[in-house]
Amino acid sequence: MTANRLCEPESKLGVWDRWLSKVYMPSCSGLKLDNMYDAMDVLYHNAAGIERNIFFHTADLLNLRVDLIFYDTTTASFSIDQEDEAGLRRFGRAKEGNWGPQVVVALAVTREGLPVRCWVFPGNTTDVDTVERVRKDLRGWKLGRALFVADAGMNSQDNQQELSRACGKYLLASRMASVGEIRDTVLSKRGRYTVFTENLHAKEVIIGDGECRKRYILCYNPKEADRQKKHRSLAVEVLEKEIARHSDKKATAQWAIELLASKRYKRYLSITDDNQVRIDSDKIRKAEKYDGKWVLETNDDTISLKDAACGYKGLMIIERCFRSLKRTQIKMSPMYHWLPRRIETHVRICVLALLIERVAEIACQKPWHQISTILEGLQASEFVTPTHRFFKLNEASEPLKDTLKMLGIPLPAGVFGLEPLSEGQSNL
Repeated sequence: MTANRLCEPESKLGVWDRWLSKVYMPSCSGLKLDNMYDAMDVLYHNAAGIERNIFFHTADLLNLRVDLIFYDTTTASFSIDQEDEAGLRRFGRAKEGNWGPQVVVALAVTREGLPVRCWVFPGNTTDVDTVERVRKDLRGWKLGRALFVADAGMNSQDNQQELSRACGKYLLASRMASVGEIRDTVLSKRGRYTVFTENLHAKEVIIGDGECRKRYILCYNPKEADRQKKHRSLAVEVLEKEIARHSDKKATAQWAIELLASKRYKRYLSITDDNQVRIDSDKIRKAEKYDGKWVLETNDDTISLKDAACGYKGLMIIERCFRSLKRTQIKMSPMYHWLPRRIETHVRICVLALLIERVAEIACQKPWHQISTILEGLQASEFVTPTHRFFKLNEASEPLKDTLKMLGIPLPAGVFGLEPLSEGQSNL
């Protein structure tokens, strides 16, 4: 079931009924659909030990640092309209913005994006309410610091207080334009950036003293700043041409209404006292100071500037993991299970697939979609004689051989799976 999630995601019925007939998996010969559900139940009852053993075995093989763990949540939907009165499928607001029956999936990953462990909560659970359970389950894993990392949507004073009580340490992205002390003080703080990589510069900004002290990390990406500057120049150029070609510049004109409603253009426009639309140079200047920058807030005084700055990338890695899980590769949702134990196990199977995907990406230094495309060339033809059945490996390309070598997987023998036919089979 885990292998299927990586290759051609199907339902459990689809795996048993369609997918197994297209792959060579002799250990699954004679497998029944009920066996797959029994296996899910076994995984459910032994999940904690299995997840721990698999993770640390993988960490030892790859010589990974596990001193800093990033944590975030997402949601997974169902193809139903009603929630369960008692169960996991509850109405909630999905990360994509829509409402519906869902579960909340929490994921802890290393700085390399390797899943450590996952959790499944009822769909109406808030992010803050998940943290205490996560901290409790990870206690004793000897993982160093488990740092709660989240985007700006989680950054509020109430959430910060709850996070401090539940998990102790957090690293939160901040809204630069809507928080006064960030807009007026953090972004204008003098001092040199520390350069960690070509696209990651950072400096620390401390505001206040004592218990009211706040630690911000101002990060800067020069390449992203250039990209945003060019993007804004093009947008302003389009606005200048559009405004110039209309004689009626009233804000009530249809073309003006469309521009004022546009996410791309409205930030550079304003309406004059006589109800005329114009390009606002002050807004353009204010937008420039945000180019290539992002601000992080943390209550962890022991985390280094580099680890804090890289924490944002840790968040991006989690988001990429969620994207792979939900939409692009593994396709965790929508789910069709309704028993809570099957829902949890389905998520864990998908996370196991994600672990394999990330290990392969680290080994090959390529994204999974490129690796999987190459691996699809590993094919064999089936031959049947009057007495035997066997498989002959099709010619392997050089990229395929190189990929298998990087993964530490030997190329299968040229002829394999030789087995005699029974009398009934040979007469077919």
